[in-house]
Amino acid sequence: MREMLEGGELDYLTGDYLAELTMLILGRDRMKNPDLGYAKTFLRQLEECMGLALDKGVRIVTNAGGLNPAGLAVAVRELAARLGLDVAVAHVEGDDLLGRIDELGLAGDLRPMTANAYLGAWGIVDCLRSGADIVVTGRVTDASLTVGPAAAHFGWGTDEFEALAGAVVAGHVIECGAQATGGNYAFFTELGDLDRPGFPIAEIEADGSSTVTKHPGTGGAVTVGTVTAQLLYEIGGARYLGPDVTARLDTAILEDAGTDRVRISGVRGEAPPQTLKVCLNALAGFRNTAEFVLTGLDIDAKAALVRRQIEANLPVRPAELEWTLARTDHSDADTEEAASALLRCVVRDPDPAVAGRGFTSTAVEFGLSGYPGFHLTSPPAQAGAYGVYTAGFVGAELVPHIAVLPDGTRIDASRATSDRAPGTESSHELSLPEQALPEPLPPGPTRRAPLGTVAGARSGDKGGDANIGVWARDDDGFRWLVHALTVDTLKNLLPETAPLAVTRHVLPNLRAVNFVVTGILGRGVASQARFDPQAKGLGEWLRSRYLDIPLSLLEDAA
Repeated sequence: MREMLEGGELDYLTGDYLAELTMLILGRDRMKNPDLGYAKTFLRQLEECMGLALDKGVRIVTNAGGLNPAGLAVAVRELAARLGLDVAVAHVEGDDLLGRIDELGLAGDLRPMTANAYLGAWGIVDCLRSGADIVVTGRVTDASLTVGPAAAHFGWGTDEFEALAGAVVAGHVIECGAQATGGNYAFFTELGDLDRPGFPIAEIEADGSSTVTKHPGTGGAVTVGTVTAQLLYEIGGARYLGPDVTARLDTAILEDAGTDRVRISGVRGEAPPQTLKVCLNALAGFRNTAEFVLTGLDIDAKAALVRRQIEANLPVRPAELEWTLARTDHSDADTEEAASALLRCVVRDPDPAVAGRGFTSTAVEFGLSGYPGFHLTSPPAQAGAYGVYTAGFVGAELVPHIAVLPDGTRIDASRATSDRAPGTESSHELSLPEQALPEPLPPGPTRRAPLGTVAGARSGDKGGDANIGVWARDDDGFRWLVHALTVDTLKNLLPETAPLAVTRHVLPNLRAVNFVVTGILGRGVASQARFDPQAKGLGEWLRSRYLDIPLSLLEDAA
């Protein structure tokens, strides 16, 4: 926060503190203490930087309010009083639907401990127009933190879909901080100083176009590639739905506008859907893990032995019992670690005793009667509670959207949008027809090489699903990629996806294809259903896989 405030001129500083998993963590905080439920980190940062922000006239907009925006607003005022600062604090509420889950049909099989609708930008707009220095929200969409200040500044109305969509895209680029300036970037070796990347800045224009940049002298880089990577992060189809507008990602045009400057223009907007998405988190039971180290010869036989021993001697079999063998071992290895594989056993059960000592004691007690070289990566532990995430949908008109101004005045911040698009998220996916694809490259010599030699990728979680956005670096690369990387090819390259539903979306302006893999993450990140529970490395795994790639592209890459 201090780096952003000291680094140059800003009008607004936004802070995105929420994710699906964060809402679960805050829900558990609120169960212990109803006065909590907000991101305490924000207060620690603000204690150092509130005076600086006021001196520079920078207004702060954050969703750090989490499940308790009113509580955080009170805490900010108390902090300001302790620091001797005069600050106007407003907050936005209405997203918390936990008390109405039965009425709204959101209860489900597991009773949610959090139920929060994704609100839009208009509560932020009203708070800013009232003169607030700091605006605290609960669960608004990540991009709303950018759309709100832009709409307040330019006086946009609810039907200015093009401008709103442009701001949504700008907000999506900067919402994950340094991911837009080189963090998690496929071609990171080509960038300069990445030891401490700077955070991105969006310079937004009256028509919604924007330029993404960063403060001079900060690390990392802003390039067409880094911005493309972030645009592909955690998306579905070409229509990017939001409560204020549906942004057409397939219309965005990226242009190099100078060193560490990328201009985004041409984003088309459409009416928002009639429904709002609701983030539902529930406690599902208790989880535990034992990881066995298997060294040297007979890895498969060792794994089979320990599995038979554990499963035959558990006092109570857990509701879920999963084994995964990672063959990280190398033959004739020159270090013990390189000679070892990892066998992971994950259990889940409603009873903490079954998933706790009942499981781990059985594992440890075979230490002297198991496979040769028996040992675990960590000592036995008690089971920990885990949650599951699901998405619900409710009519937008059923969710209150309240701006609480600095003087305590409460106003209805909802905006009537008469032409909301019908349907929910699933009916808004868009994939271009095959006839719209560019001509394939002419036949020529190829060589087997990793996909990542010529293409970048960025992946992430969408509840229990994952997305993998893959982009080419030039037009010829896209002509090859869009025909070569089909759903069938993806399933061959990533066998874990083979039994799952996979949908491909084509984004020609970004020279990209985006895959949505349904169900690969089980019941969401908190359930820890796979080795990489948020699918952050899925794109890099894909880039490491070999295909027959045209020599012309490989020569260009070299």
